[in-house]
Amino acid sequence: MGEDSWSGIAPQPLRLFLCGDVMLGRGIDQILPHPGDPQLFEPCVRSAADYMKLAQRATGKLPSAAGYAYPWGDALAVLEERQPQARIINLETAVTTSDAHWPDKSVHYRMHPANLACLTEAGIDCCVLANNHALDWGSAGLEETLRFLHDAGIRTAGAGRDAEQAAAAAIVDIAGHGRLLVYAYGCATAGVPQAWAATARRYGINFLPDYSLERADAIARRVARGRRAGDVVLISLHWGGNWGFGVSSPERAFAHRLIDAGAADLIHGHSSHHIRGIEIYRGKPVLYGCGDFLNDYEGIRGHENYRPDLTLMYFPVVESTRGSLVEFTAVPMQIRHLRAGRAPQEGVSWLHATLARESARYGVDVERDEHTNAFTLRWERAAR
Repeated sequence: MGEDSWSGIAPQPLRLFLCGDVMLGRGIDQILPHPGDPQLFEPCVRSAADYMKLAQRATGKLPSAAGYAYPWGDALAVLEERQPQARIINLETAVTTSDAHWPDKSVHYRMHPANLACLTEAGIDCCVLANNHALDWGSAGLEETLRFLHDAGIRTAGAGRDAEQAAAAAIVDIAGHGRLLVYAYGCATAGVPQAWAATARRYGINFLPDYSLERADAIARRVARGRRAGDVVLISLHWGGNWGFGVSSPERAFAHRLIDAGAADLIHGHSSHHIRGIEIYRGKPVLYGCGDFLNDYEGIRGHENYRPDLTLMYFPVVESTRGSLVEFTAVPMQIRHLRAGRAPQEGVSWLHATLARESARYGVDVERDEHTNAFTLRWERAAR
């Protein structure tokens, strides 16, 4: 049991790359080779070019025509070094030319489809779309997003042409490592409108209205129907507010129930604009908030004490026959000049102190390698 049915050899541990919100629209889209229509419908900003100007005033001149790899910056070298077998991001940007902006929202993200190579340059395997920006440009925008991503060979989770497709797992087959199943849910607490919920006849996202234990059990039943021996299951949740380190009791209870019910080997939480703590519950990691990974927020004032410019690349390694965590490392990064670069020393220190403080609430220690600046998580491996 748990063996690769083709070779008769047990799958090797699976190394993943996870990160938080990737926002390639607005200012970032404008510096890529094929900038889309810059028109915005925000209360105070009417052109995406204004976000370029804000960033330039804050951190210096931007390239007039950046290549597709530019936003990933130093992250590409880290990925090359770490060689994860699967790369999963939360994509908070529609890939579309649709002009049908959602009327009741003040912020809309879109990237021109001709810039999709920005994702393939980083080797992204799966984009989570169950978030509060997937339908910024209406059903037409979501339909285009799904089509362009799938045409590029990128799997999607958490959105679809109907409720069944939105709830289905993205399946990443990895030779010698088995399968990774990614299920994604967009939560009301993260500002996802209920009107965006996919139905039997309508495009939308896999909407989660609350954190009841009954809903966790329903998720577990769905996972059980599609899971094979040796599969690793990741549940991606866009949940909670943008700011604040605290984890609510319902959030934590919901995460624990997903693990107790056998629904999740990893929980990939995002929505907060900054990092939050990590718990290792019964050998399964719960990332309560990965923070933003790419955005165009430079020059926007407020919330500096949360350091939204600092972020992490997460590299969990999972033993696929039981889904247990083998090791967990993270690499500190900084968003600057609309790209991901290695964090400066003061940023590394802030990230380490913050992750260590918040994860200590759950009995997880965070060690810093003084030579590489990478973080390693330590936890009690016995089941609790």
